[in-house]
Amino acid sequence: MKTRINFYILIGLFTLILLACRSQSEPAAARSKFNEPIDKSSKILLQYADTASPYYQNIISRLDSFYKVQVAGGFNGMVLLGEKGKIFYERYYGYANKENRTLLSSRSASQLASTSKTFTGAAILYLYQHNYLNIDDKVKLYLPSFPYDNITIKMLLDHRSGLPDYLKWYNRYVKNSKSPTNNNKILALFAQHQPSLDFKSNTAFKYSNSNYAMLALIIEAVTEMPYADFMKKYVFEPIGMTHTFVYNPAEGLPNNSAISYKFNWVREPDMFADGVYGDKGIYSTVQDMYLWDQSFYQHILLSNETMELAYGPCSFEKPGIKNYGLGWRMLCFPSGNKIVYHNGWWHGNNTVFFRFIKENMTFIILGNKYNSNIYRQTKVLYSLIKNTAVSEGFDQE
Repeated sequence: MKTRINFYILIGLFTLILLACRSQSEPAAARSKFNEPIDKSSKILLQYADTASPYYQNIISRLDSFYKVQVAGGFNGMVLLGEKGKIFYERYYGYANKENRTLLSSRSASQLASTSKTFTGAAILYLYQHNYLNIDDKVKLYLPSFPYDNITIKMLLDHRSGLPDYLKWYNRYVKNSKSPTNNNKILALFAQHQPSLDFKSNTAFKYSNSNYAMLALIIEAVTEMPYADFMKKYVFEPIGMTHTFVYNPAEGLPNNSAISYKFNWVREPDMFADGVYGDKGIYSTVQDMYLWDQSFYQHILLSNETMELAYGPCSFEKPGIKNYGLGWRMLCFPSGNKIVYHNGWWHGNNTVFFRFIKENMTFIILGNKYNSNIYRQTKVLYSLIKNTAVSEGFDQE
């Protein structure tokens, strides 16, 4: 009898070990089907500062003078500045559609370009926070045809995978570069041709759009939803981002959207990469982007612990204040202060999304006619608002 009991105990222990091993080798999505409830009470309402006060009147006067010069120099776009949850400067300069003379407005959604990565990164961390995946999991667990065995989800998030940018090698394998492709086709090309990694994974930082195209596919694999549907249902709508969407070339742009123009007002046509999402492809307005910014302070999507993870610098091979976290660029100053941001550039769209975390101050600039000066506006804006020289180390950016 004792021998038989010991036998059953051994069988039970062996079964537990097998289950434990299986749980660590299978993606979380295989263990727990995605079915997360939505908090419909989480929408944020836009709030405005008392701009009639002498304090803001002085600031607004300086900002208006600055942008008068920018517009004369070719700036066409939208600007929103907020502090401590309240908007104190909001302006719309120029055309959403030059041909039919439609002016930019609060309803004009513009291509965010790489600022879209903040949404993809946050969506992955949302799934991580709710135990649907582990960011240390291998990508191959979720995308079986992915040909690189040692790359993890985290390496995609922080651009330490070494994965070569599809924008640079796509034309090597596909002759027609005008028709929009999609994320699954990019994955299929990776699987078929296995282009060499730029470096051994997790040994360096190198920005690559391929990383976020693959992260979008992981979101789809875990949730069993199209990326666009997931973002709309679990991110845009709960926060109240009513004019934000993922672009689909087959459907075209909705009315009121900002058309992308070259510097000389020639329209930018779609090309193969316009069908790829996750690395770019999200359209939004300055007001919606401020809701996105404030959602992090109110922890609507991500907890404080998860946000600290996202804001943590991940690459230290090169000295300096510049770094990258999980979906965010950042400037980490010796004083301990940190600026978290993500700019974007795709076709004629130039995007600035600067977040001064300590001050809860945000700069949002969306330009739809190519103008590289947009990226240099942030330092000037800060000095005009604070009426002082730029803060410690900020001029090093």
